[in-house]
Amino acid sequence: MRKEITITAEPRDTRGKNEARRLRVRGLLPAIVYGMGNDPVAIAVSPKEVTGILKSPSGHNTIFDIDIQGAKSPVMVVDWQHEPLKSRLLHVDLLRIDLSKKVIVKVPVHTHGDPVGVKLQGGQHEIITRDIEIECLPDDIPESFNVDVHELTIGQSVRAGEIPLSGSMRLVSPADAVISHVIGIKAAAEETAAEVATPEPEVAKKGKKEEAAAPEKKDEKKKK
Repeated sequence: MRKEITITAEPRDTRGKNEARRLRVRGLLPAIVYGMGNDPVAIAVSPKEVTGILKSPSGHNTIFDIDIQGAKSPVMVVDWQHEPLKSRLLHVDLLRIDLSKKVIVKVPVHTHGDPVGVKLQGGQHEIITRDIEIECLPDDIPESFNVDVHELTIGQSVRAGEIPLSGSMRLVSPADAVISHVIGIKAAAEETAAEVATPEPEVAKKGKKEEAAAPEKKDEKKKK
């Protein structure tokens, strides 16, 4: 989704861990911009501004402008690294976007409503997939899809192909991919039991057979 946001970037000539540390000490975030047939450009940006974009409703699907010494171009965050303990941003990759060409993105899917299969039939509602992949023009990227599940009964499901698309949107995910479904309590218990049960690996069984056979071979040698 296109937003009227502009982040000013500072070009950097050097790369490496030492340079990245120096930038972070200055309160800047190392980043790189690439795409559209142009050479990659190493830059430094405000971590606060990038974090704000990632935490916005449209998240990493947000298209905004990056300003490098007065030259603006629309970009999207396509990859980022966090510090494991403090969750501080360490680096981001920005992709230049051609607003006239379609892009493939993952869009969150939110369900709402209390399924009939839960309220009246005592079933259990399960979320299987939390996003779907679509292809569309940059300006048509939605923040999310909302799916009403209140009519679902036990045994029924909502699939990716049932989500209404508009404009230039085209579904990339398999149409039969299950978004959510309602199952009976017994079925849910059986699924849990199946997940807990871990059959002995075939390799382990084979090893035991070979160990059991080993003494017999020794006895045969003694007889000879």
